[in-house]
Amino acid sequence: MRRKGRKGVSYAKYGYLFSLPFIIAFLIFSLYPTLYTAFIGFTNMKGLIHGPVEILDNPFKNFIDLLTDNPTFRKSLVNTGLIWILNFVPQILLALLLAAWFTNQRLKIRGQGTFKVLLYMPNIITAGTIAVLFNALFSYPMGPVNSFLEMMGWIDEPVFFLQDSSTAQGLVAFIQFWMWYGNTMIVLIAGIAGINPALFESAQIDGANGFQIFMRITLPSLRTIMLFVLITSMIGGLQMFDIPQLFLLGGPDNATLTTSVFIYRQAFSGSYLYNSAAAASMIMFVIAAVLAAILFYVMRDRDAARLRKAQKQMLKSARAGQTMERGM
Repeated sequence: MRRKGRKGVSYAKYGYLFSLPFIIAFLIFSLYPTLYTAFIGFTNMKGLIHGPVEILDNPFKNFIDLLTDNPTFRKSLVNTGLIWILNFVPQILLALLLAAWFTNQRLKIRGQGTFKVLLYMPNIITAGTIAVLFNALFSYPMGPVNSFLEMMGWIDEPVFFLQDSSTAQGLVAFIQFWMWYGNTMIVLIAGIAGINPALFESAQIDGANGFQIFMRITLPSLRTIMLFVLITSMIGGLQMFDIPQLFLLGGPDNATLTTSVFIYRQAFSGSYLYNSAAAASMIMFVIAAVLAAILFYVMRDRDAARLRKAQKQMLKSARAGQTMERGM
């Protein structure tokens, strides 16, 4: 007797069903606010109690005013880029060094779990707590840092770290670096753990040292992970808000004023210029999209791209040959 089996059963509907909560949440809490923010950027919406919202005669006026007539916004762009570079470069270098150290089979470091937890710990401390901590450490005139420097004889009188533009930017960059290098390290360690161990064993058999293995095998194999780290760090850097706002309130002299702090001040800190804040938000969105596209292009797999190009060329040649045969 032939058993009847169920044929053509599709489970796709269950996948759609399980993804429905995320789709609804994304549409309500992410896509709609983004589109509405973009719309506000083209309007005259201002004030707590605003009148009828109208699209401006020149829809791009808010954007043009920010880029041409608002030096504070331009300074916030420069500050954001500078602080991100100052914290990301040492962050990625130290994270790579620690990841290579922890994954080196020759060293066989003991207590790796404890080290990883301690290095990751700053990432789980709230930004408010860190702001209070560093404010106390670098306070004037009797902060622990000033007291230590005077005790060592490196300074003659206390330094007002939080009122100097250069030291304030350096402190914010250092705090961002200190908070996030552990997270970057964990991501890189996970990426290295996914590399085929046979590659490292073959390199060791061929006599390669640790530096050569890292440069020739580890780094090229981490291209995708590095792209992820770069993209997420770049977006996080462009959205930098909590430490500059809680630690120094954007000061001194707007030295730590980032674009997110600028947007907050425009929208909620007495000005209530919602149209200007929305325009600034969309400018940052475009900048993030352009930078992400550049990173994707620069870090693309060139071998795979050349292979796809060659395949397309072969397919095009084959189609051209078929067309000529039909014509004959």
